[in-house]
Amino acid sequence: MTQRPANPLPPPKECRRLREAGALTQAQVAAQVGVTRETVRAWESGRTTPRGRKREAYAKLLASLTTPETAPATQPETQPATGPAGITTAPQKAGSPEFIPHLTASRTRQRRHPHPSAAGTPTRTATVPRTSVERPGPATFLSPAQAFDALYAFCAPALVRQAYLLSGRRELARESVERAFQIAWQRWPEVAVDPDPAGWVRATAYEYALSPWHRFRPRYRHPEPPPADAADRALLDVLLALPPSQRRTLLLHDGVGLGLPETAAETEASTPATASRLLHARRAVAARLPGLADPAALHRRLAEVASVERLRAPKPPAVRMGSERRARFWTRAAIAFTVTIIGATALTLRTAPTRYEPPVPPGETVQGIPPRPAPGTLSGKELKLRKKLRSETAHGPERLIPESR
Repeated sequence: MTQRPANPLPPPKECRRLREAGALTQAQVAAQVGVTRETVRAWESGRTTPRGRKREAYAKLLASLTTPETAPATQPETQPATGPAGITTAPQKAGSPEFIPHLTASRTRQRRHPHPSAAGTPTRTATVPRTSVERPGPATFLSPAQAFDALYAFCAPALVRQAYLLSGRRELARESVERAFQIAWQRWPEVAVDPDPAGWVRATAYEYALSPWHRFRPRYRHPEPPPADAADRALLDVLLALPPSQRRTLLLHDGVGLGLPETAAETEASTPATASRLLHARRAVAARLPGLADPAALHRRLAEVASVERLRAPKPPAVRMGSERRARFWTRAAIAFTVTIIGATALTLRTAPTRYEPPVPPGETVQGIPPRPAPGTLSGKELKLRKKLRSETAHGPERLIPESR
């Protein structure tokens, strides 16, 4: 027999929303409840559930954060869109302001205000940044294009450098980021409500950059010029010598700064397998570059190598227009292919026989009887014989007719 818990908790997403509305970090919540930051992260993701005294303390803390200002709207089906200030990123490490995107605002607050639309229904609202010294102003509403441009401006520069470390090719890095954002714009209703849109785009860009089919493209058959610095060339050579799975794990954990569970989730692997890949990658890097055995030193060197290359991504409007052109092309191609299939089917039905016609068996040769000659012109010998027979028949004796008795 199960017993209902005395302190009911809201859903994990609501717990996270209340914490962000109260301008609290996971570390601050963990300090107040008496647990670790990873435990609070597991509670908010729904992997685990608090129990006992921890549950009571966590419930009281969430109850204290529940105010009329942070209460959910009357229409639960509308979800706040994630703007540039609402993007969840990994904890930053020192020495990488150009490699890993970070938030300029120290705190964020989410508010819901109805926005009149053509149908008269409230649309999604954006997350408005609020610093500790500024007063909260009125919420600003972003259109889908504006929200996409904000996400692109926030993530694209760092993603291009990360894709360069993964592939070792500058043009492929720019193409990977552009293709990832084109897919994100095509699926923007899904990406806009994702808890981590930056992670969604990052995973798509990594998958495209590490695709094994690029080796068959003529433009990527020959290697690109390496970096000018010898130390940068050595580190890039070590990275490219790693298997793609280990390279991606090392970049996410030691470069971007994701935790081990987050890295395992993004690479679609188990936590033990991710830890094994990370250890093997670190061991391979330390074997060839002993000065990078420390993860902090490796993180700093990755940021330096990625920042040396002046890699620029295309403008957001160009990416959106390219995505729309690609969508129109594939839509028209699908329509043309469907029309072709329908036309071929109609032609087959029109020209197909309506009754069964048995096949004519081939002729068989009978011994002793010469084969019947095919019709055609007669030879000189045959013409002479025909003339002789016709002449004898015309002047010969009368034909004998048998009589019956």
